Amino acid sequence: MTQIKKLLELPYPGLTLRNIRSSDAEHWYAYLKNPDVIRHTSWNPGGADDLLPQLRSFENDAASSPIRLAIVRQADDQLIGTVGFHTVSDLNRSAELAYDMAPEYWGQGIMRLAATALCEWGFHEAGYNRIQATVLESNSNSCKVLERMGFQREGYLRAFRMVRGKPGNFWIYALIHPELVSK
Repeated sequence: MTQIKKLLELPYPGLTLRNIRSSDAEHWYAYLKNPDVIRHTSWNPGGADDLLPQLRSFENDAASSPIRLAIVRQADDQLIGTVGFHTVSDLNRSAELAYDMAPEYWGQGIMRLAATALCEWGFHEAGYNRIQATVLESNSNSCKVLERMGFQREGYLRAFRMVRGKPGNFWIYALIHPELVSK
């Protein structure tokens, strides 16, 4: 993973962001196995071991490598959510935002704060011009998170990703680097 050297600040009491680690697999899977968490996503892990190849991919330092941060409780360093970029294009200076969170933390504004911090890093440190996000059409809560962050809905992607064996339709959202918006 492109290690984010400077810890991103998360303005939420008792929580912080750090690079995700292989040792986070059990806590990550603990909530990803919840049907309510994956219902409106394309996730389908069968166990914590299914996450290990993805976790290893985050250790690569190539410019186009995916990035994933753990949202953790400061008191015990336990993962409660993740936020990151995949489909990173160094050539196009763009990335796709992805995130997930344990349900007991939903509705508290945590993900908006974490994703905003990562997007700011993406624009100002990684040099992205565009950050996009795709959301399964049924995931209205995720759409609201993105809209509160200033993402604009750009279109509808039919049969875009496989969702537990069936093609799923997704909305696509984008956030453009602030310096490019006024041009």
